[in-house]
Amino acid sequence: MDLALTGKTAVVTGASRGIGLAVAEAFAEAGVRVVGAARTITPELDKVSAATVSADLSTRDGAVSVIDAALEAVGGIDILVNNVGGGDPEWLDLDGFLSSTDEQWRHYLDLNLFSAIWTTRAALPSLLERRGSIVNVSSINAHVPGSGPVGYSEAKAALASFGKRLSEEFGPQGVRVNTISPGPVGTRIWRDEHRIGAKLASAQGMSQEQFLDALPTQFDIASRRITEPEEVAALIAFVVSGKAANIVGADFVIDGGIVKTT
Repeated sequence: MDLALTGKTAVVTGASRGIGLAVAEAFAEAGVRVVGAARTITPELDKVSAATVSADLSTRDGAVSVIDAALEAVGGIDILVNNVGGGDPEWLDLDGFLSSTDEQWRHYLDLNLFSAIWTTRAALPSLLERRGSIVNVSSINAHVPGSGPVGYSEAKAALASFGKRLSEEFGPQGVRVNTISPGPVGTRIWRDEHRIGAKLASAQGMSQEQFLDALPTQFDIASRRITEPEEVAALIAFVVSGKAANIVGADFVIDGGIVKTT
């Protein structure tokens, strides 16, 4: 399917690896000029980007600097993918609400919510001029908040609500805003020995390999496997394309069937 994205420009945050890198690669293959932003620029991202920006997106100055650099590099923004998220390993506290600190809450809110607020605010003038598209990458944790570190699910739920608000305000002006909510995806969050997959495995007295093998059953994934980054990227590429021109304010769950509610 030709998505008619050739010549478009896109900013992708958290683009150095995982979902963000897969999105950057899918866009580049479709003819999009990508500005990839992350704290660390990987060779893989540099290869598919028209420009890259190294920035800490959990800060307002870092997020705004990404949009400023993108406008200078490609002249205007047609697509904004607010993908950066998750959390740094030192904040992976799974002990519950009473052990959470204000600093932990701020970390997850800044990285998963305010980063999108800051980039969106800076990019909207260009997106309005070009009648562009925004995709916010949330999580099924917004729908099933009981798992994961305190603050993460709450930030992702707020991000989904933020997208709905934007779609109501700017949809009539030609800017489409949608949300993508993945379940577990085969990135370092689950496969890295220092991230949440390893923490959950240790908490259950299992090796990480055993935990990943058991994960589809534990999470009751109907497809019996986790999602891969390229599958999320393919969905995002479709949603921002002209083929999805009347999809506005939607929240697409891509989780293999974990969320059972309609």
